[in-house]
Amino acid sequence: MAQGKMSGRTMTRQVLLFISVLSLSSVHGQVSYSIPEEMAKGSLVGNISQDLGLDIKRLKSSKARIHVGNSAEYIELDKDRGVLLIKETIDREALCRQSTPCALHFQIILENPIEFYRVTIEIIDINDNAPVFQKDSMKFEISESAVTGAKFVLERAFDSDIGSNGLQSYSLNPTDNFSLKLHGQTDGSKKVEMVLQKPLDREKQEQMSLVLTALDGGDPQMSGTVHIHVNVLDANDNAPVFTQALYTASVVENSQKGTLLTTVSATDIDHGSYGLVTYSISSSTIGILDLFEIDESNGEVRLIGKVDYESDKHYQIDLEAKDTGGLSDSSKLVVGIVDVNDNSPLIDMMSTSKSIPENAPSQTVIAVMSVHDPDSDNNGVVNCVLTQNIPFTIKSTSTGFYSLVTDSDLDREGAFEYNIIVMCSDEGVPSLSSSVTLTLHISDVNDNAPVFERSSYEAYIIENNTPGLSIFTVKARDADWNQNARVSYILEESSVNGVPVSSYVSVSADSGVVHSVRSFDYEQIKDFQFRVKAQDGGSPPLSSNVTVKIMIQDQNDNAPQVLYPVQTSSSLVAEMVPRSADVGYLVTKVVAVDVDSGQNAWLSYKLQKATDRALFEVGSQNGEIRTIRQVTDKDVVKQRLTVVVEDKGQPSRSATVNVNVAVADSFPEVLSEFTDFTHDVEYNDNLTFYLVLALAVVSFLFIVSIIAILSVKCYRWRHEQMFYKSNGNLPVIPYYPPLYADVGGTGTLRQVYNYDVCGTTDSRKSDMKYVRPYSQSIISLDGTQTLPHAQRDTLINDDGENQVRIMATSAAYRFSFSRAAE
Repeated sequence: MAQGKMSGRTMTRQVLLFISVLSLSSVHGQVSYSIPEEMAKGSLVGNISQDLGLDIKRLKSSKARIHVGNSAEYIELDKDRGVLLIKETIDREALCRQSTPCALHFQIILENPIEFYRVTIEIIDINDNAPVFQKDSMKFEISESAVTGAKFVLERAFDSDIGSNGLQSYSLNPTDNFSLKLHGQTDGSKKVEMVLQKPLDREKQEQMSLVLTALDGGDPQMSGTVHIHVNVLDANDNAPVFTQALYTASVVENSQKGTLLTTVSATDIDHGSYGLVTYSISSSTIGILDLFEIDESNGEVRLIGKVDYESDKHYQIDLEAKDTGGLSDSSKLVVGIVDVNDNSPLIDMMSTSKSIPENAPSQTVIAVMSVHDPDSDNNGVVNCVLTQNIPFTIKSTSTGFYSLVTDSDLDREGAFEYNIIVMCSDEGVPSLSSSVTLTLHISDVNDNAPVFERSSYEAYIIENNTPGLSIFTVKARDADWNQNARVSYILEESSVNGVPVSSYVSVSADSGVVHSVRSFDYEQIKDFQFRVKAQDGGSPPLSSNVTVKIMIQDQNDNAPQVLYPVQTSSSLVAEMVPRSADVGYLVTKVVAVDVDSGQNAWLSYKLQKATDRALFEVGSQNGEIRTIRQVTDKDVVKQRLTVVVEDKGQPSRSATVNVNVAVADSFPEVLSEFTDFTHDVEYNDNLTFYLVLALAVVSFLFIVSIIAILSVKCYRWRHEQMFYKSNGNLPVIPYYPPLYADVGGTGTLRQVYNYDVCGTTDSRKSDMKYVRPYSQSIISLDGTQTLPHAQRDTLINDDGENQVRIMATSAAYRFSFSRAAE
């Protein structure tokens, strides 16, 4: 039975402190404390903020916490005061058993940035355990013939305390026949023997009762006792003797139950029943009897429990050999545990970051972990690596501690999440490994500008559209995420023909749809371009732009316009055809234009009505009116033709023109016939005056033309201006070459040409004069070639009579009749 006393005075708390600054950035220091066991909950361990030089605000803002891994948490951190307190009562014997020194190891983790500090708290033993015997009593049968000095091994007592608080001495009471003898052991313990000092006499005392007391050295001193019962037997002269005072054996941890460790042997030279020896395990450490057994007859020591190198590296077993006469001998068996690689590395994630921005610099700490392998030698040497080719690396910051850091630039657009697998392997054979997976999200930063799907855009819209019509859509994509990838579209300011482009089109900021603001007219504008900017929602925002070209498509919205013959309501224009005209005689040419383009401007001509359809025809492509048979005297003088000019648009548009033709050889004949045209032509009283005026103007123009020819020869450098003035008052009748083709200008005619046409009494001998257009080019007489100004100068250098042909030769007239007012 164990007995003990503890004084009520308070144990003095001893605190030892030292701080060592480590060379690695993530480990900032180490602090150690020393406290006694069994301190009450809430007791102060130390002022950690002061000892580490940390501000209390830093402890709060960085979410400081204690990391103990898989161990029980005995200590807590009071962040408001910056101190360490006892969270759970610490029992040194339960924590460390007989190991010394006994200490708690943990880390204080701070975040933003990640830092950790090592803290070691040594637990000081106090005398809170009395020595204890495993058995309540011990029994001996001793022959009365036992000689003085015979030794009897007693069971040892055990004290969970260590040092001076542990087991120190034994006492035996009474000491009439026996005394105690102590023998020191290699493990620091003491073997206790009871030595016979005075011969026994069974006849005087058959039974004896003694008390063995074990005492520790604590203050107050504590003790434990066990009763010894001795039965006195008849004589047995010789005690058994072990062949070895110390036996050694080894066994591999995790060996099967029943594994033979060794065989011990003891001999007894007595004969008969006194020479029979039995073996037993006497006094040993608590728990030994659960792990080992000895065969009492043959001395085989076998394993009956599970031994673990990481728990105990060796065991000491006290053996006893006893004969039937009660004499005995003792020996010791030391069993060494052989380590095998049966423990995988233990990975403890001390602190981790769930996400980092993609622009985080290299060597940014992602996680801090501790790795431990309880095996020994190479079995406990651990190396950690990453199993993937990713922009991270793992570094050993100190013994057993690793940091996971970035190794290169990150790009969320390439990988927005990483499942980082850390593999830790020991160097045992075979090697054992453990792994942990850390999921890390890469947060986005605005590092990508929007990119349009195309480098430029072209779109078409038909003219006369409805304002607000959706033309097409521009689309840009941003590789970033969330707000950084939200694209807005902006129409950049510019002008088209001096008008802001915003008056032509608008762009939807959200969808990029381009709408027309106005109705377009192809004849006014054929195309225009502008730029659209795509801007993301990041801070600061990034943008890109693209050029958009809008092309207006023509619509057949313009009817052909007849330029010649000119239609007036007050006068009648007639073309004169002599009766001697042959087949194919060119009467006149209907000239028309269509301001549309392409097929919408392709014109065709056809004769709709005619006084004599058998006499005239109209060229479907060129509008030339020609005779299709020989003119005879029977043909009426007054001929009226209606010509329809139609384009090729869908639907087509057309215009009509009336052409009056006079079939006659002389002007008086024409006058006599056309005086009956009172229903079509209005006459006035000044007919004679206008005829005379026309003759005067023609004569004047003839004289001016002669002067112009002479002036050109004398003053070549002024020929263009003089030529223009000399012909400025001639009647102008537009004429277009038969082989004219549209080459992309507005309407049918590419340029504006002025022509003077004068007809004689014989139209087949009429000449035509071309006046130079504004482009400094002239058109050849057959209408198939355009001559530049330089070539025109060459023509001027030819004979003066060939430069300008005077068409108003013998009675060249344009006939214009007005109805005389009655």
